[in-house]
Amino acid sequence: MKHNDPIRVFVGADRSQQLAVPVLEYSIKRHTTAHVEVIPMLDLPVPVPQDPRNGQRTGFSFSRFCIPKLAGYKGRAIYLDADMLVFSDIRELWNIPFDGAKVIIQQEVKFEEQTTAKVGAPKKRKKQCAVMLLDCERLDWDIDGIVAGMDRGAYDYEQLMYDMCVLREDEIKYGVPFEWNSLEHWDPTTRLLHYTDVYTQPWTAVGNPLGYLWFDEVRRMMNEGVLDAATLQKEIDLGYFRPSLMRDIQWAHRVPKLFRGLWDRRNAAADRLAGYVPHKDVYEAKRARQKAIADYEAAQKLKLGSTTQGVGS
Repeated sequence: MKHNDPIRVFVGADRSQQLAVPVLEYSIKRHTTAHVEVIPMLDLPVPVPQDPRNGQRTGFSFSRFCIPKLAGYKGRAIYLDADMLVFSDIRELWNIPFDGAKVIIQQEVKFEEQTTAKVGAPKKRKKQCAVMLLDCERLDWDIDGIVAGMDRGAYDYEQLMYDMCVLREDEIKYGVPFEWNSLEHWDPTTRLLHYTDVYTQPWTAVGNPLGYLWFDEVRRMMNEGVLDAATLQKEIDLGYFRPSLMRDIQWAHRVPKLFRGLWDRRNAAADRLAGYVPHKDVYEAKRARQKAIADYEAAQKLKLGSTTQGVGS
């Protein structure tokens, strides 16, 4: 790319995290003088796999595979999830050399014992591709063809998402430091914090120990006039953000540590009283996907039974 070309950051998000994108964008631009273009990827028209077991786990699971085409198969790009904050100059990430690879993903996962002990965390953290660098000129990805590969049985969802099987191993570089995808962990070396545990994200759940960092970022935006209370309240009214969030943003930084537990309990009680259901759309989509899988597997079993009966007769 040319020296003055922008740093292109493509962000995967669903509607429930739409407002998280400008917060991420603000945190990126607050720490760099580089020209950065942030491109949200919401509701991309991706095909649905025939086998529901290969369906997207989120509304944007396949979005990263759309980036080379969206970029016109030119230059390089960064992929990020929306549930992140940046604390350092993104040029540090952007300038990691490809060394002949086509994508660069995370090196390792640190602090597993600490972060998996958190309420709402998984038992083990898999290697992440939530932060990726892509050499778009050398990636011929097309999401229609990638989904077609699953439909014909060349690979499944896990092999695609976790093994990145659409690339050879020598085309993948494990070069993104953990500090640039710090999963539910923050210390002075953290470059990018990832609120990866969906059900404890600070805009939907009370008591995230690192939620104050997101509140601080939103507070800065509101103080600078780049985000207003009405926009935040709209997300609350639509049920995407918790009702008590406004209280946290306005007042939590003034609550003494001694009373923080009581503050959180009162916020949680207020959310319950308001009838708030965290990630309601995510839950509904998950239930629909589980039902589709159960129906598909029942149909496959019935089909297999019919075939076996026909052979026996």
